[in-house]
Amino acid sequence: QDPGFASQALISKKLNDYRKVSPAGTKPDSSPKGPRGLGIRAEFLKQTGTSAPRSPRQDAAVTKDESSSQKAPWGINIMKKNKKSAPRAFGVRLEDCQPAPDNKNVPLIVEACCRVVEDRGLEYMGIYRVPGNNAVVSSLQEQLNKGATEINLQDERWQDLNVISSLLKSFFRKLPEPLFTDDKYNDFIEANRIEDASERMRTLRKLIRDLPGHYYETLKFLVGHLKTIADHSEKNKV
Repeated sequence: QDPGFASQALISKKLNDYRKVSPAGTKPDSSPKGPRGLGIRAEFLKQTGTSAPRSPRQDAAVTKDESSSQKAPWGINIMKKNKKSAPRAFGVRLEDCQPAPDNKNVPLIVEACCRVVEDRGLEYMGIYRVPGNNAVVSSLQEQLNKGATEINLQDERWQDLNVISSLLKSFFRKLPEPLFTDDKYNDFIEANRIEDASERMRTLRKLIRDLPGHYYETLKFLVGHLKTIADHSEKNKV
């Protein structure tokens, strides 16, 4: 026989045999990765209630999401804890101090010290002349500079009147802007040199009224306190 014809006949026979095994004309894909394998596997997992395994990339993404969800509450808690603290008491401008509850333009520390002295020290000899213990004064300053919103007057350090009067004097010494503000300092000096008493008083009063709100109110409060102390000078010998 013709070798070419025999080869063609053999090929045709193989094709016919192949079509008998796979009527659709294609060989079924029995590989687990093929469409049929995935379909059977998915159906089996669906019936048994088991989730299909994830790839390493999917596992990493899920792990990242879970980690983020766990960290979120922690981050929120930190934000809540880092609330703005109360301002410092010493070495800051009057308008930046913790305000007194009765007058928002007067620092809390000024009101507290004056009230303590007026309650217990009007007849205390040398109330503003005798200095208090430096270590105790420094201790109170450090505590107040941590942003304390309340003052515990029952603290034993607040029982020493010389400490309290020294604390008040230290507050005014440490002000970056004095009560008689820097821009008006020369005006006050010149006003005090006016020979006519009436004119001098009018000029000083005008300069005082022109002070910024916090400085005017604090000066007014302090002068009222010092007048109360002076009214008892026969006993306290100020």
